[in-house]
Amino acid sequence: MKKWYAEEYEWEIEVIGFLHGDHTEHYCRNGEEVGDKYTCTYGCPVNQDGQGICSKCMMVMFPIMEAVRSGGDLENIGGDGKYSKSIVCPDGCVLFKLTAKPTENPNCFRAKLFE
Repeated sequence: MKKWYAEEYEWEIEVIGFLHGDHTEHYCRNGEEVGDKYTCTYGCPVNQDGQGICSKCMMVMFPIMEAVRSGGDLENIGGDGKYSKSIVCPDGCVLFKLTAKPTENPNCFRAKLFE
């Protein structure tokens, strides 16, 4: 892989709770625990052990991430700030908080990096 573009946002995704008790055994195949953190820019989020986030969760998170990358404000879709929103995984057991941090890098389309 040869990443050529420094992204506009860095993401942190943190496990902040569960909807079924105090553990994920027999609920979450990824074994999430409160306090687990994932980070990424454009690629899929990974944790400190190099393990990737659940692919079903990524299906929910990606459109939210794209909304921010497109200039959107997450408060418009129930976020608790312009760059922050909590979501529940598609299986209904893990609660995540997504937080974007602007990097001050230019947008690849506006900067015409594809030309």
